[in-house]
Amino acid sequence: MSRDSYIFTSESVSEGHPDKVCDRISDAILDALLEQEPEARVAAETFATTNHVVVGGEIGLADTGRLHELMGDIEDIVRACIRDIGYEQERFHHATCEITNLLHEQSLDIAQGVNAAENKDEGAGDQGIMFGFATRETEALMPAPIHYAHAILRRLAEVRKDGTEPALGPDAKSQLSVRYEGGKPVGVSSIVLSTQHLDPELGSDDVRAIIEPYIRETLPGGWIDERTVWHVNPTGRFVIGGPDGDAGLTGRKIIVDTYGGAAPHGGGAFSGKDPTKVDRSAAYAARYLAKNVVAAGLAETCTLQLAYAIGVSEPLSIYVDTHGTGQADNCAIERALRKIMDLTPRGIREHLDLNRPIYQRTAAYGHFGREPDADGGFSWERTDLVEDLRAAL
Repeated sequence: MSRDSYIFTSESVSEGHPDKVCDRISDAILDALLEQEPEARVAAETFATTNHVVVGGEIGLADTGRLHELMGDIEDIVRACIRDIGYEQERFHHATCEITNLLHEQSLDIAQGVNAAENKDEGAGDQGIMFGFATRETEALMPAPIHYAHAILRRLAEVRKDGTEPALGPDAKSQLSVRYEGGKPVGVSSIVLSTQHLDPELGSDDVRAIIEPYIRETLPGGWIDERTVWHVNPTGRFVIGGPDGDAGLTGRKIIVDTYGGAAPHGGGAFSGKDPTKVDRSAAYAARYLAKNVVAAGLAETCTLQLAYAIGVSEPLSIYVDTHGTGQADNCAIERALRKIMDLTPRGIREHLDLNRPIYQRTAAYGHFGREPDADGGFSWERTDLVEDLRAAL
């Protein structure tokens, strides 16, 4: 029997977190290549530390001349990301940090397994399992702990960047322990918030005075009460932030990127990967399908798994679990989903229109639970399959 009263915790990290700086740079490189060529192949990795950023990995354009031209723009792309995030520290500054570019062309062996040919459709860029999840806990159909952990840091980034709170620095982390009763989120038992501050004289109480009003306005009314435990900058001081304080690496925050631990994760990171890589595109498709199942009223909660083999176009399996909340048989939902969406790598990319430069914006505050953008960003958050899904059942 599932529990209906418990505490569940999720964390988020800001765009200035060292790993998120790297995710942002990797996705900015991806966007730059997709602007040149929608079918570009990219697997860009970034490492950042004190006064140094290293980018590497495999990239490919059909027009090798444009590829060589773009390689000369990599340094500007990196500096623009760091500047927009807000780093102007003595030991990590967008204008002075050293940048090493080790990107190179994609392996022909990998390319021939993925590319379409006369005798085969485009194959998956790698083997793997991908999960999607949706739940009615929030309007975004996301688990409440990760949804609000992201929302707090987005709000603090807004007031930092617009000058309302100039004492805040780019690096920050949040963590919410949400209390559930009757299976529904009803309050917060503890709040952990660590944020970089530019004034070294500020103590934990001073930082709490700055950030507490924004946390209270972000969380639902009544969720914070006299029982809520606060931990704000519990080490007492957080002046040195970003890659100067702790090295960063692309793809190291996969649970932050997805469901905060409330659902399974296949293990593959997203940032820096073009949408032929099913680590990314099939995870987006799985979220899209799970969200539409819940939005269609077929379940209160839905977990969906897809599995692929490198070079093979059709998914090996599709699995649906509605956790006892389903209004239809799980097997029937699986069959219906196969009917209404082509789940080959090309089918996913075309259905969700993923071959466009929409990825830099995904690098912080979660890939899921966001509003779809007019230019096609976050297309996997649409609920436009609801009527087709109902009809198929």
